[in-house]
Amino acid sequence: MAIRQLPVLPARASEPQISPDYVRISMASAIALRMRSGRFSRDFDFGGINLLLNYDEGCLSDCGYCGLARTRPGAYEDKSFIRVEWPLVRTDDLVDRMARHEATLTRLCISMVTHGHAYRDTCDITRRIAERVSTPLSILVAPPTLNRERLETFKALGVDMIGIGLDAVTEDLFRHIRTDVPAGGLKWEKYWEVVTDAREIFGPWKVNVHTLVGLGETDRDLIEIFLALRDRQIFSYLFCFNPEPDSRMADLAKSPLTRWRRVQLAKHLIESEGYDLSQFDFGPDGALARLRADQASVQAVVDQGVAFVTNGCPGEKGEPGCTRPYGSYRPSEPFRDYPFMPGPGDLAEIRQQIRLDEVLG
Repeated sequence: MAIRQLPVLPARASEPQISPDYVRISMASAIALRMRSGRFSRDFDFGGINLLLNYDEGCLSDCGYCGLARTRPGAYEDKSFIRVEWPLVRTDDLVDRMARHEATLTRLCISMVTHGHAYRDTCDITRRIAERVSTPLSILVAPPTLNRERLETFKALGVDMIGIGLDAVTEDLFRHIRTDVPAGGLKWEKYWEVVTDAREIFGPWKVNVHTLVGLGETDRDLIEIFLALRDRQIFSYLFCFNPEPDSRMADLAKSPLTRWRRVQLAKHLIESEGYDLSQFDFGPDGALARLRADQASVQAVVDQGVAFVTNGCPGEKGEPGCTRPYGSYRPSEPFRDYPFMPGPGDLAEIRQQIRLDEVLG
């Protein structure tokens, strides 16, 4: 992604630059709304706008892999989130831009952080957006700040979908990486309580759970959670661990591309082709060892390319709405997920990376 840096609606020196009057937006969102000048290395339509709450003290959680972690060195305003720059903008100016470019927008998403004012400020920002923009709106929630009544308020305000960033897919990993840390306190049980309440309030396929590949889980752990979520009509959105410099997990390598591609494929086969656990064999270490399936049918799924497109909330008509370019990889690295349908050259690379013959037969 080539970017020519321009100032982003500079703050007035006399006012605090915190939510709800200020938010951060992803660099891709800033480009889409003409708030930054730049272009992507490959042309594609992008209309998913991602907002992030902003506070002087930042997020009060301390997840071991997160760029916003409380104990990660540096000032909060200089920290990155999923290794992407998030320029600070005035909320009302942002809503003006959204209204101006509404015809090109496909999905809006507010990302909360763990902070005492996050719920109040998210409601405020949601109202400002809903008054002027009709693009479907999601909230990536901070479960410690919520209860059932607050989720019901989000729905009443016009929120369309709820996302829960579980990330670590087993309780042991969750406790080790997100709870037993300097500023921990996140609760596995609370996250699943919010998942259950959100599913009951928002309905089928209106809730998503973020699952992260590369934190120490096995392929079996991932496939079991994909199945459990599918059976509850909840989306699983797949992310690849991408080590943040100076975080506690900065030295942990990301998953090999072959493993990542196979996990992407397995999730797609579960969600879109109806596969169940009996169709997956695992080695002693929990790694995917064999797919019990017809080779031609699986190859046809790979050739469609859909399995390798970025998971994100859909647009109003079901089309990809939020595609988060470069969320799981750097622009200089091979695509991990594609913010567009893979072309013939991309599919040729995917076939080489996935080595399907090793797990079929």
